[in-house]
Amino acid sequence: MRSPHCFIVEPKDGKRYDNTKELGGKEFVTSSSQEDHLVTNRIAVVGNIPIIYNGPIKKGDEIVVHHNTFRLYHDMKGREKSSASHLFDDKYMIYPTEVYAYRCPGGKWNAIAPYCFVEPIKDTNNTEGLIKNSDELSLFGVMVYPNIEQSDIKPGTIISFIPDSEYEFNIDGKKLYRMKTSMICLVSERKY
Repeated sequence: MRSPHCFIVEPKDGKRYDNTKELGGKEFVTSSSQEDHLVTNRIAVVGNIPIIYNGPIKKGDEIVVHHNTFRLYHDMKGREKSSASHLFDDKYMIYPTEVYAYRCPGGKWNAIAPYCFVEPIKDTNNTEGLIKNSDELSLFGVMVYPNIEQSDIKPGTIISFIPDSEYEFNIDGKKLYRMKTSMICLVSERKY
């Protein structure tokens, strides 16, 4: 089964939500809310690529997808529903515009233009902790996964971005911000 324009995917490990952590050999649920967008699974395995597609993603690759792809929600009458991407069983159909990165052979992630992934910088001097109750510097980060169009911004480069351009993802256990390349406003000459 193939779609002319959409990827057919399944959630990685068959899980819609990434809301458990293992502590001391026991598994704990970190959020029981279906509405909590921070714990929706965003890693999918490609079952089939679109018929009209010439990109680098292949069948069987892992991809980073939109946070609503696997989500459950309740309609106006309180009935539980799957997202609009749901086909049947564990199969989902998503457009290429909802794919933000893919894992290359060898395990490295590559961001897909116009997106990139940036790691927040820890506020070691606690300059913002008293004001914003945060342990991260606002509007600064380290480039982790640039896209091909960002050949001048290498991984490890310190960048600054405009407010509200970052969107939190958990990739391989690491907190990263997905943002559009056009939201980067400063690039440092020194590495982190």
